[in-house]
Amino acid sequence: MGRTKLYLDDDIPSHGKRIWRLFAAKPQALAGLWGVVLLLLLAMFGDYIAPYAAEYQDQAALLMPPSWSNQGDVSHFLGTDDLGRDIFSRLLHGAQYTFGVAFSVVLTALIVGVVIGSISGMMRGLKSSILGHLLDALLSIPSLLMAILVVAVTGPGLENVFWAVGISLTPQFVRSIHQTVHDELQKEYVTAASLDGANALQIFWYVIMPNVWETVIIQTTLAMSAAILDIAALGFLNLGAQAPMPEWGAMVLQGLDNFLTSPWTVTIPGVAILLSVLSVNLVGDGLRSALAPMRN
Repeated sequence: MGRTKLYLDDDIPSHGKRIWRLFAAKPQALAGLWGVVLLLLLAMFGDYIAPYAAEYQDQAALLMPPSWSNQGDVSHFLGTDDLGRDIFSRLLHGAQYTFGVAFSVVLTALIVGVVIGSISGMMRGLKSSILGHLLDALLSIPSLLMAILVVAVTGPGLENVFWAVGISLTPQFVRSIHQTVHDELQKEYVTAASLDGANALQIFWYVIMPNVWETVIIQTTLAMSAAILDIAALGFLNLGAQAPMPEWGAMVLQGLDNFLTSPWTVTIPGVAILLSVLSVNLVGDGLRSALAPMRN
């Protein structure tokens, strides 16, 4: 027999549960979250579930249309390119180069940005002002243009793209975290904690950082979509992944020669890039909407 509750307890959800409820109330945000989870799984396990190797060439199926076409075949679900390579398999293999590398770049830029932005945000006076103006100058250069400049110096290749996109995205993290930490330092509860005897490290970690994580989360989603577009754009410009790597932007470039006769060689990788960016943006929009009431 269950215990009878004599008193009604109010169910007060935690901060994380409130954010999740507000986030889950948006169907498009949940759809984006499932899309991001799927992309992460493909980036990790795409090589194992692809029906063909990325470089496998079927000479009997050159420029075969997708399977829903009358000339298509289910053995090549999304068709083949001009060398007989299965596009579906190359998309699965390429997830680690486009989405996986973008995730790694953003994670690296996030760690560097949090460290530098936190230290600079705790500074006061002339040093903080100089760093703020320097970051404003760096942010005036679009991330793709800065990545192109770095690749032009270091040379093409996926490894150089990693550093190029990372260098272009790091100032965004540094600036947003620097500004948030600097603004939080002006709040009254920081002054109260200081008067209570808390040192600078305690104020930073226990008082300021809980209010900075929201900015970090939002900035991460923005940087993720920018990283995907930058990596794909550099591949399309032949400055990133080089043939025969199945990076999605490079696949679009490789299909341009046959675009008029075989448009699926361009549109299918392009749709993959579009859906990836859309999924990340839906998650970011859902997080911004969920976190907005928390800040008010």
